[in-house]
Amino acid sequence: MKLTIFGATGSIGRHIVAQALERAHEVTAFVRDPGKFDQVHENLKIVQGDVLDPASIASAIEGQDAVLCALGMPLMNKDGLRAEGTQNIVRAMEGSDVKRLICLSGLGAGDSWDILPLFHKYFLIPVVLRHVYADHEAQEKIVKNSRLDWTLVRPGSFAEGRRTGMYRHGFTAPDSSLKFKISRKDVADFMLKQITDRTYLHLAPTLSY
Repeated sequence: MKLTIFGATGSIGRHIVAQALERAHEVTAFVRDPGKFDQVHENLKIVQGDVLDPASIASAIEGQDAVLCALGMPLMNKDGLRAEGTQNIVRAMEGSDVKRLICLSGLGAGDSWDILPLFHKYFLIPVVLRHVYADHEAQEKIVKNSRLDWTLVRPGSFAEGRRTGMYRHGFTAPDSSLKFKISRKDVADFMLKQITDRTYLHLAPTLSY
C-alpha cells in the first residue's frame, strides 16, 4: 500500500517508516528537516514540508492509500502544534480521496482517563505531561469530528525495547496487571496493523503491556 507518514523523524514515526518498508509498503515520509532523517530505501520517498503549511500536506497525500500521523512536540511546548498540524492533515484528507487515518494519541486522553493508575492521574500527566495531553485532547476532537475513516491509538508510556507483537489493546477498565508501558516499536507495529484492520474504525483503542 501507499502510505504517508507525518512525524517521520520522531521516536514513533521513524519506527513506523522502518516497519512499513519491511512490509513492502511504499512510504512517503513527510519531514521538516531531511537532515534529521537517515533512512534510505527504494520504496521510500522523502518530502520536505511543514504540517502548518496546508499546501505541502495536500501534495504529500495525493494518491495515497492511508495516512499515519505520529506528530510529537517537546514536553513544555504550549503552542498546540500537534493539534494544529493534525487539523491541517484532516482538512487535506477531507479534500482528497484519501480517507484512512491512523493517529497517535496517548493513554489517558478522552474516556481512557479512568483506566489510569493514581501516579499517572495525579503526577505524571498533570505535572509532567500536561501540555502534551492538552494537545492530545484537542487533537482527538479534531479527528473524531472529521469525515475520515479514523482510528486513534492510545499507548501507555513509551519504553525502549524490541518489537514483540505481544501487547494488550482495546481494554476499557482498570486492571492492576497492566504495566502502562509499551515499546515504541510495538506502538508502530500496532498502528501499521490498523491500516487494513477495521476492528477499531472510529474508535480509540488503548495499548499497553
